[in-house]
Amino acid sequence: MLTPSSFFDLEDFSHRELFANATFVWDALKELKHYLAHQNYPDLSTFMPKNGEPLAHTVVLHDTTVLSGDDCDIEFGDAPKGKLIVRRQGTILEGASVLMAGASFLGSQIAIGTGVLVEPGAMISSPTIIGDRTVVRQGAYVRGYCLFGKCCVVGHVTEVKHSIFLDEAKAGHFAYLGDSILGKDANLGAGTKLANLKFTPGSVQVRVPGGSEDSGLRKFGAILGDGVQTGCNSVTNPGTLLSPQAMLLPNTTAPSGYHKKRAIIRG
Repeated sequence: MLTPSSFFDLEDFSHRELFANATFVWDALKELKHYLAHQNYPDLSTFMPKNGEPLAHTVVLHDTTVLSGDDCDIEFGDAPKGKLIVRRQGTILEGASVLMAGASFLGSQIAIGTGVLVEPGAMISSPTIIGDRTVVRQGAYVRGYCLFGKCCVVGHVTEVKHSIFLDEAKAGHFAYLGDSILGKDANLGAGTKLANLKFTPGSVQVRVPGGSEDSGLRKFGAILGDGVQTGCNSVTNPGTLLSPQAMLLPNTTAPSGYHKKRAIIRG
């Protein structure tokens, strides 16, 4: 009931080893820092300003080549759908990623996949991995220790801290995610907040049928299984587990603890 396989189909997730030794689904959060610390990161210092200053000009990454955006024609289509198209001298640069002027990158442990779009005003701190065809929209704040799979959306003025997005997970607008995991194709409505710190001391206790489990985590937001949907301005309490295809309705606060598959939470 509380294992990773109860919440996620990890077969195609390129970072599934993060969950390999997890007894409980939240154990992956305990391993996240160690996992990210032992990844290989490219050297971006050739074009990244020092000390997190914003990019002065748009940069295009293609294979191992760094190009000026001024030398390319860019169609700013939907990156997760593969519609970000970059041409140079009339030739399409397959898999090119675009880092727009005004985006900021802090630290050396940042990996950027193919077909990625990072919009102006986004701040990305290391360590962070951004998977293929993911978009980080204007004003997003990625605070580090973050892992994004393929075709994800980190939305406008969305803040993410110490969290995992499986493939196609989306937090499109004004969201906050702390110490949380979004399953494949999970989608957060505008203004969703995944609270991660309880008011009282001690680790977060996860309520389950017949009792509770100690997460061992002082900060623990939410686990959203594959296909979970949240409505606009919804909130989850620390230690909330939404099983696959569950729905949290708009303007609703989800009680902490386990919620079964396809549950509809009305408050």
